[in-house]
Amino acid sequence: MTHPIQLQGQSFQMHFSGALFWVEKSMLLISDVHLGKISHFRKYGAAVPQNAVQQNFEAMTMAIEFFKPTKVVFLGDLFHSSLNKEWELFENWVNTITSEMILVSGNHDIISPLKYEDIHITVISELVLDSFLLTHHPEERDGFFNFSGHIHPAIKLSGLGRQSVRLPCFYKTESQMILPAFGEFTGTYTLEPCDGCEVFALLGDAVLPVPIKEVKKKHSFRKKSI
Repeated sequence: MTHPIQLQGQSFQMHFSGALFWVEKSMLLISDVHLGKISHFRKYGAAVPQNAVQQNFEAMTMAIEFFKPTKVVFLGDLFHSSLNKEWELFENWVNTITSEMILVSGNHDIISPLKYEDIHITVISELVLDSFLLTHHPEERDGFFNFSGHIHPAIKLSGLGRQSVRLPCFYKTESQMILPAFGEFTGTYTLEPCDGCEVFALLGDAVLPVPIKEVKKKHSFRKKSI
């Protein structure tokens, strides 16, 4: 269910849901849940199953119950757009969680911070802890290892013939780790591994290190706006 990794002398556990647990800080990092997106698309006629809404909450609860963190930090795009009926579901869900919650604001987080404060979630632009920088957009800052989201990273694996599969992944470089999108119906963006990077794909209930030589290289890495 998890895969361990050491970063800057600290211990982390990558979870198959896409969450990352920082052992020493008892902190769970979750990125790009995009709550409200499913209801937004259904409102305009998209054929998205309603039960996908509940799957987001169930997945967050599962990860929190597994690690029992003191703090949960959302690395941006927690809610997809303006308020809709999923906000009430979110409020009810928050009331079931005892962990402290922090939102590092992303480009989709347009709901007033006052709404989050009313349910005891702190909203900030970034978080610096020791030699780690937590942001929504990937950033490079001297002296810091960056955790971020935004990209919705995926890796394309090719088999015999024309067979291929695209899997969400944790994407790590020397100074950065980009977390996979946590939410259902968020989409992915295929990245080409860079020299010296590490890729950990999500497959079912496992986190699998991907040998870079097996990755079919077609597209170069580009930042995007989701």
